[in-house]
Amino acid sequence: MEVVIVPDATAGGELIAEAIGALLSRRPDALLGVATGSTPLPVYQALAAKVRSGAVDASRARICQLDEYVGLPAGHPESYRSVVLREVIDPLGLSEASFMGPDGTAEDVQAACEAYDKALAEAGGVDLQLLGIGTDGHIGFNEPCSSLASRTRIKTLTEQTRVDNARFFDDDIEQVPRHVITQGIGTILESRHPILLATGEGKADAVAQTVEGPIASIVPASALQLHPHATVVVDEAAASKLKLADYFRATYAAKPRWQGL
Repeated sequence: MEVVIVPDATAGGELIAEAIGALLSRRPDALLGVATGSTPLPVYQALAAKVRSGAVDASRARICQLDEYVGLPAGHPESYRSVVLREVIDPLGLSEASFMGPDGTAEDVQAACEAYDKALAEAGGVDLQLLGIGTDGHIGFNEPCSSLASRTRIKTLTEQTRVDNARFFDDDIEQVPRHVITQGIGTILESRHPILLATGEGKADAVAQTVEGPIASIVPASALQLHPHATVVVDEAAASKLKLADYFRATYAAKPRWQGL
């Protein structure tokens, strides 16, 4: 696991956007896994700016969802499909045909989960998966004590996650769905390059446990320690409880530029 400490969220977004641009130059039709929430917005903004300037050609990129609420009506502004279309697909100038995600409106949710897991494999797998992290260490919607071998499935959200997400629903927790479809931890670990971005002091404990703690289902993100090419990008605030922060800074400063992220 590589840990990169950046000054702030903007710098983190720029760094990851550069990595995505480098990937698209090597593999123009790369399948990019995207996360939602406020944390990844600097990544999408920086990448869209590079596309507009001509520095990055994303015209053949494919986009896939990490997770989706269950039960929100099609077109609901806070469904993750709507969010990804608004924050990623449209700014990058892509068509909806380039986008794939699980069906949170399906009558048979389990079948929808299995179909999405199969679709990801048939698409050749995810080349780069962007991840956020919850204050309790969850990735995707794999809440604490999720199986580290789990596949795409339905999950029940913890009360803390619903509280954290209420800000997207007029601060009304009753509007936040209780169930979601999420890529499992096992599914996420099949991506070729998972990149976790964490910003703000509120994520410091979760980051420290993910990076320096034991691999344990109580901190689902700690499973990234098992991946041969996982990257954790954190700002100074989110890195504030890392015991090895100075070492991480030194190793990244000494890294040859040709290696990339």
